[in-house]
Amino acid sequence: MSRYTGAVCKMCRREGKKLFLKGDRCYTAKCAVERRSYAPGQHGQSRKKTSEYGLQLRAKQQAKRYYGIQESQFSKYFVEAERKQGMTGPNLLKICESRLDNVVYLLGWSSSRNEGRQLVTHGHYTVNGRKVNIPSYLLKAGDVIAIADKSKDSVKIKAVLEANGARPVPQWLDKTSETEAKVINLPERDQIACPVDEQLIVELYSK
Repeated sequence: MSRYTGAVCKMCRREGKKLFLKGDRCYTAKCAVERRSYAPGQHGQSRKKTSEYGLQLRAKQQAKRYYGIQESQFSKYFVEAERKQGMTGPNLLKICESRLDNVVYLLGWSSSRNEGRQLVTHGHYTVNGRKVNIPSYLLKAGDVIAIADKSKDSVKIKAVLEANGARPVPQWLDKTSETEAKVINLPERDQIACPVDEQLIVELYSK
């Protein structure tokens, strides 16, 4: 799957809110949204009235960028969310939240979701004792995620753990040790921090 390789801070500025795509930098005064809280480009500071469709589109873009998902994959997730029992919007975010690269980030095993994607691709993590190098791998309740034995002595992994070890872990994840965790259950909507109105996404895809 392709991925965005441009300046991620521009994406936050375009959406007008922090999507926490840059790791620790997002929490400092160097954050692009703090320094320039307007959209990038020549006409970024001009005021424009946003239509109903525009609001729906922005909600979808925000969710995609927050999780680092491309359009085709996101569309597939929406179809899957529709088929599941319950409300489509929360189901969609639940699917996105259960991606391996996202869970690695939530556990403090990467500084950003983008870094989590890279580390997963390089084979630094296991699921239920087996190495998984697919960032979009969807975890289930009961799955055990761990840092691979060969990676525990990695300078990179040690630096990441030291920098993010104190990060709070969501209630739906049980971090049993510094290098191992278990998925207790898939998250409910109030346990998902994604700053998006998912109902707008449902309305967009329902047109």
